Amino acid sequence: MNETGRPQDFPMSNPRADRVRDVAKLAGRPARLKRGRFLAEGPQAVREALSLHRERTLAGGPGVVHEVYASEACLERLPELADLAQGVNLRLATDEVLAAMADTVNPQGILAVCSFVDVSLESVLDAGPRLVAVMCQVRDPGNAGTVLRAADAAGADAVVLTASSVDIYNPKAVRSTAGSLFHLPVVLGADVDELVAACKARGIGVLAADGYGTVNLDTLQDENAARRLGATDVVSDYALENPTAWLFGNEAQGLSDAELALAEHRVAVPVYGSAESLNLGTAATVCLYASARSQQGS
Repeated sequence: MNETGRPQDFPMSNPRADRVRDVAKLAGRPARLKRGRFLAEGPQAVREALSLHRERTLAGGPGVVHEVYASEACLERLPELADLAQGVNLRLATDEVLAAMADTVNPQGILAVCSFVDVSLESVLDAGPRLVAVMCQVRDPGNAGTVLRAADAAGADAVVLTASSVDIYNPKAVRSTAGSLFHLPVVLGADVDELVAACKARGIGVLAADGYGTVNLDTLQDENAARRLGATDVVSDYALENPTAWLFGNEAQGLSDAELALAEHRVAVPVYGSAESLNLGTAATVCLYASARSQQGS
């Protein structure tokens, strides 16, 4: 950027330049792991990354965003992005250069190179979370991003991915979070046995979302509503308003028998129509919102 805080006058125009190739390599896992950086593509993701960057640097901590590449048209359309990027290396680039850098054909005129943002499991649990989404062996990046976004929308305190789950920094996963990756703590590579043991030691209940579960989610919500109205004689399998970690399983096989055995209860989302089941993102959204709604009045 120049002295006025605006990007340089001449856009990067060579899609085969070394810098362009270095950024493009971050679409691959080996380069991400080696450099500890990933790509955020599109105005929404970059906006949230820059907001987190500003929040952390104002607090005296390390930033999140290393570089931003944007087209002139994008910055003219969304001038607030340039304002948010004050203090960050912001470079103008042609659409051809941006397409060469990005994982998508059209990165919507802007992308950012960001540092990994995941945190330790201990830091999450020591903060006393009330609602945690745990993805066990979730392999599809789009599904992982969707669950993370749903957890953010439901006001969850953290998201945890087990060691066998997809890399959340996969470009498709990052896009699917729609910026939520920068909103709440994310733990990667967790051991599910250790996670569950740590949750139980801290008084956090563990529920497994399971289409064949014997506990009905609607029933748990009805019982919570009755308690909120003052009923004292409600006998419940589980108090949904309590601090809870939800386990969500693999897209095809669901949770394994071993993972199901770790939970206090296997909870089913009732299906009233003819569909065989709900997909992962929908089931996770329903479960997380059920807990969130129950906790609001507790």
